Amino acid sequence: MKIQGKVALITGASRGIGRAIALELAQQGVKRVILLARDRQKLTQVAQEIEALGVKATILAVDLTQGVEVNIAVAQLWRNYGPIHLLVNCAGVAYQNSFLRSKLPQVQEEISVNLLGMYTLTSLIARRMVSQREGTIINVSSLMGKVAAPTMATYSATKFAILGFTQALRRELAEYNIQVRALLPTLTDTDMVRDLKLFRWVTPMTPQQVAQTLITGLEKDSPEILVGWQSYLAIWCQRFAPWLLEWVLNIATPSASSRQQPGDILSTITQKLSLATKFQRLGDLFWSNQMVSLVSARKS
Repeated sequence: MKIQGKVALITGASRGIGRAIALELAQQGVKRVILLARDRQKLTQVAQEIEALGVKATILAVDLTQGVEVNIAVAQLWRNYGPIHLLVNCAGVAYQNSFLRSKLPQVQEEISVNLLGMYTLTSLIARRMVSQREGTIINVSSLMGKVAAPTMATYSATKFAILGFTQALRRELAEYNIQVRALLPTLTDTDMVRDLKLFRWVTPMTPQQVAQTLITGLEKDSPEILVGWQSYLAIWCQRFAPWLLEWVLNIATPSASSRQQPGDILSTITQKLSLATKFQRLGDLFWSNQMVSLVSARKS
């Protein structure tokens, strides 16, 4: 997709990844950026940064969980600023807790914002894109939409759902010249995740890196845009060595206590020995296949 001269709408644009995407789109030459979030003051600050780049900015302070308000807002946007060519669904919330300690209000908020709010806005925008037979929709999922993370059950569930929604919509809307893609960031250094217990060995990306990867993905017409080498490694492990990914998740998950019990230490040692054995078996299998191929080549 060529974004120069287009109109883009970004949700969750007051902070984090949404803000970074809005600024990157402005730097890449879009005609107008429409910023949607709940915090009007923060939206105003982002709009000023965008206008300083010579790009028009419009703010829309609305709660995506309020369907009637969103419907009215979209109708006004289309009437005042013309067609929207690019929609980036980036709004989201995340709570970290063990499933047995999860709180229903937080679960409901994650589902309402991450999934239902996105669904509502996408429905309103997609219907109008169909009439103009042009448009691109980017749904921001997560690496947790491919690999579910312990202590993030509800968040992972919403991100899995976003991927399924995106895949179905991509096929449905293709005949109307509308492209639907997913962006899958790994852990990103935003204010939303700074209160979370980080997973061991996971190095956070910056929002700017995520935004730049999105622009590259738009240029390459990628159906799913992975961000960072950790995402590629996790997907590879899930496909070819699921036991390895399971082991990594078990030891990388934040623990409730920083002190390990003797039984936990013994269990960890046993797991590591088991991992070494599996690596050895994998290596033996690899070299065995190589030798068979070499002998076959010599005979031929």
